[in-house]
Amino acid sequence: MRSLPTRRIAAAVAAAATSVVVLAGPAFAHVTVNPGTASQGGYTAVDFRVPNESDTASTVKLEVNLPLDHPLASVRTLPMPGWTATVEKAKLDKPIKVHGNDVNEAVSKITWTADAGIKIAPGQFQEFRVSLGPLPTDSDSLVFKALQSYDNGDIVRWIDESKDGQPEPAHPAPVLKLTKAAGGDGHGDGHGGVTASPAADGHGHGDSEDQAQASYGGKKSSDSTARVLGVVGIVVGVIGTAVGVLGLRRKSSGSAS
Repeated sequence: MRSLPTRRIAAAVAAAATSVVVLAGPAFAHVTVNPGTASQGGYTAVDFRVPNESDTASTVKLEVNLPLDHPLASVRTLPMPGWTATVEKAKLDKPIKVHGNDVNEAVSKITWTADAGIKIAPGQFQEFRVSLGPLPTDSDSLVFKALQSYDNGDIVRWIDESKDGQPEPAHPAPVLKLTKAAGGDGHGDGHGGVTASPAADGHGHGDSEDQAQASYGGKKSSDSTARVLGVVGIVVGVIGTAVGVLGLRRKSSGSAS
């Protein structure tokens, strides 16, 4: 019985690994909001996940436009080393009521700009965290149109809105789905069991946002664990595929001899 050449084994492992990567790649194809759902009426903390899709250029800026048709009274960015966040506000045509108070302006855009020497390089992605709320009770989604700028001058506009029954557009805008709160009263738990209750700052959102961030921290830990397990699963799958190919080749060689 002839032994299978080492280079054939290496080729089988490489082919198996490539197929896994090709299947997993599309999960990071677009700029997205993570987690993708939250409860109406509450506060939540989300990441805008930005993959670098270029093979030759790096991402150096992200602009996220917040919807003013459903304005958010409280928006806060989490400091990120190497990136500067700039928040722009706009006057509202009609004030909104938040915990009994009139709110006349809301955040319209957040821009993250990379400091010198900081980039999202090819093959990498970055997450930009934001705490926001209270989420509207009269909509089932929020659309955040985003612009991704590269260091070669290219700009990818993630602004296309998906429509039911139609194929996904080439550059879909990030969307946060909103679900009915527990009890259906529109004043539910935000995300991860956080309620929108008045806080000591007199504006009724400090405690809720702090709890949202804490809850989100637990979510991040779970996500990290899931990623580790996913990588382990991929490695095991690649090894199993290679072993299977080796076994078949040996069986075939044994029959021939």
